[in-house]
Amino acid sequence: MKFHKTPLEDAYTIELDKRGDERGFFARFFCEREFAAAGLETRFPQINNSMSAKAGTLRGLHYQLPPAAEVKVMRCVRGSMFDAIVDLRAGSPTFGQWFGETLSAENRLMMYVPRGFAHAFLSLTDDVEVIYMASAFYAGEQERGLRWNDPVVSIQWPIEPTEVSAKDNSWPDLDQAYHAVEQMRGLK
Repeated sequence: MKFHKTPLEDAYTIELDKRGDERGFFARFFCEREFAAAGLETRFPQINNSMSAKAGTLRGLHYQLPPAAEVKVMRCVRGSMFDAIVDLRAGSPTFGQWFGETLSAENRLMMYVPRGFAHAFLSLTDDVEVIYMASAFYAGEQERGLRWNDPVVSIQWPIEPTEVSAKDNSWPDLDQAYHAVEQMRGLK
């Protein structure tokens, strides 16, 4: 695997190291040793599968508070999606900044989303399927969010979202004091 730093501190895109021949290829989706050597999370007790039927479906921006704060490793296995992250870690030099990358079944890129980051993805094609690993179990009482179209964060979505849940439309805008205090509980 090849780990590429993003402009946001501690966040990475991950490129699979494919080994192939005339039959096709083989690549690791996850290797505990390689993740550990890169200084990344190695424990993922939950693996999730998400499918978005229509292009323009947006899910997020979500995060969980400690002790359920989670690392996510995102991979698109069918179609194409735009994956976006926002650094909400108190004291981080990239607090409030966002980064996005197109993940697709064709490019096989993955996004490593650190604890303390809000995360969302937008389907760019119909029938987008995503598999992602989470370092903590889902804890509804710890779930929080940030509005996907917050004017201060100003994520530049590649297409206009057309399918957004009522919950995702109702998250608050970024409030530095509020989000920093929430994230301070046990995050680095």
